[in-house]
Amino acid sequence: MDFKYDVIVIGAGHAGCEAACAAANMGAKTCLITMDMNKIAQMSCNPAVGGIAKGQIVREIDALGGQMAMVTDRTAIQFRMLNKGKGPAVWSPRAQCDRGKFIWEWRRVLDHTDNLDIWQDQADELIVENGEAVGVRTIWGVEFRAGAVVITAGTFLNGLMHIGHHKVAGGRIAEPASYHLTESITRWGVRSGRMKTGTPVRLDKRTIHFEDTEEQPGDADWHQFSYMGVQHALKQLPCWTCNTNEEVHRILRDDLANSPLFNGQIQSTGPRYCPSIETKLAVFPDRDHHPLFIEPEGEDTNEMYLNGFSSSMPMETQLKAIHQIPALRDVKAYRPGYAIEYDYFDPTQLNHSLESKVIPRLFLAGQVNGTTGYEEAAGQGLMAGINAALRVSDSNPFVLKRDEAYIGVLIDDLCTKGVDEPYRMFTSRAEYRILLRQDDADARLTEKSYDLGLAKKGRYDRWMEKKAEIARILDFCNNTTVHPKDINSSLEALGTTPLHFGCKVSELIARPQLSMASLSEVIPELKEVLDAPKNRKEEICEAAEVLIKYKGYIERENIVADKMRRLENIKIRGHFKYAEIKEISTEGRQKLERIDPETLAEASRIPGVSPSDINVLLVLLGR
Repeated sequence: MDFKYDVIVIGAGHAGCEAACAAANMGAKTCLITMDMNKIAQMSCNPAVGGIAKGQIVREIDALGGQMAMVTDRTAIQFRMLNKGKGPAVWSPRAQCDRGKFIWEWRRVLDHTDNLDIWQDQADELIVENGEAVGVRTIWGVEFRAGAVVITAGTFLNGLMHIGHHKVAGGRIAEPASYHLTESITRWGVRSGRMKTGTPVRLDKRTIHFEDTEEQPGDADWHQFSYMGVQHALKQLPCWTCNTNEEVHRILRDDLANSPLFNGQIQSTGPRYCPSIETKLAVFPDRDHHPLFIEPEGEDTNEMYLNGFSSSMPMETQLKAIHQIPALRDVKAYRPGYAIEYDYFDPTQLNHSLESKVIPRLFLAGQVNGTTGYEEAAGQGLMAGINAALRVSDSNPFVLKRDEAYIGVLIDDLCTKGVDEPYRMFTSRAEYRILLRQDDADARLTEKSYDLGLAKKGRYDRWMEKKAEIARILDFCNNTTVHPKDINSSLEALGTTPLHFGCKVSELIARPQLSMASLSEVIPELKEVLDAPKNRKEEICEAAEVLIKYKGYIERENIVADKMRRLENIKIRGHFKYAEIKEISTEGRQKLERIDPETLAEASRIPGVSPSDINVLLVLLGR
């Protein structure tokens, strides 16, 4: 067997799968190395994809030609569009998936991807020659050579699991840790640290009293993740909600001395925005209850996921506390919750292509960069795979800016700000979120990906057809006038102010009380226009309506983004010896020297670099 490749990807989690598919689909001869071919794209924690801001990332992965959205749609057992009561900038798709079918659907995708081999083994050492990554060596002594190496090892690097006082080495429960790969990377000057994450107890559905819960059904409309129209194939199931109570809290508090998080056993930092139940008690001591979500793991299994009860407390304490919840008073568990510590690498040592500044041709993606979440990992993996393929073909890197994608915000935050806790994406992290909506990811990214060679012609043609239909609707609405005598009675019936003069249809749609659908019932010509698309009528009409209703906000945000783009075009790497610029603050000099930003805009986002420091650099550039 030939062990020479263009791109090698280490780890077949969400980042690794996207990286391997992207590189292979761009024509790079690729090998994906994984410990267990039966655990590909394993959902280590909640079997769900998407959520606030995370759903936008999945839409972007799909628009770029990635796979996560299509795999999710094929294996979803519940779909919901979150935040529909708010503006479209924060609408976020989320799907509960069948854990087992998700793995095998990903396996099917990988097995049918040209230019991609899979090798079951454990990477043990990064091979570096002449300062560059040239391959890896496995625990079985197999040596792989490649033009680029992508590390997506998740929580497996020196992984250590905790349940009470018990500590067991592993990257995931019942799976081994990877012991030497970190050291083979850090010996070249790459900085590493330790982080922690956790997962809740798994419950037996047959022992839950659902009459004491509140059912939470999914949506039954046309929304889904992929723009390619992959239909939901599985039975749609509900989730359920319940709450902790004061007795649950008392039991947990009484045993905090045996909690690895509070007795010093765990030293690393956990995710702030997905805290364990014991952390919630410490941070919110006055709360008498916390919400819990009982979520199915699949359509054919009794295993249920207790979302909101992540814990590393002793097993007996976890079960004793859970039994105080009325719905769970007789519940049986499949396994307790646990915490896991693992190695990560300082992401400020990465270029925005996710290539290491320290070891050229080495790319890092996913939790090894200090992030948490399947979606954040997959987005990084996609970009690392794209850029690894571009690197071996001596092409320029592909980098998304902050006004182009949440993926761009994610990577820019990692590379310029670094992490001191597991990074999770939120809509509030994106200053241009009205431009980065879940409905317009294809408008922002598909043509870029097609030019790269990743998005295929079928996807490109599908977007161009949708683009033309949206333009046709907008043209009608912006150029068709309605007169008071023809519509005022209908406007009053719809609860909005009648007209005194004629106006464009788009001006009526912009009113908060009106929608395209309601107006189409009283303007026959509009109904004809909206009914014209042969495919995806609802998707096209929603996209057009958002553009009309939020036109002013979108234009204003574009003006702000355009100002920042000018700084993005000012390259500064290699132009300054920051330590010698005394006009810059001491902290600014240290941060600039440590991170070495590519552009002036990146420099402006580094914590500790002040606006006056940026002005000094602008003056010096002018000289």
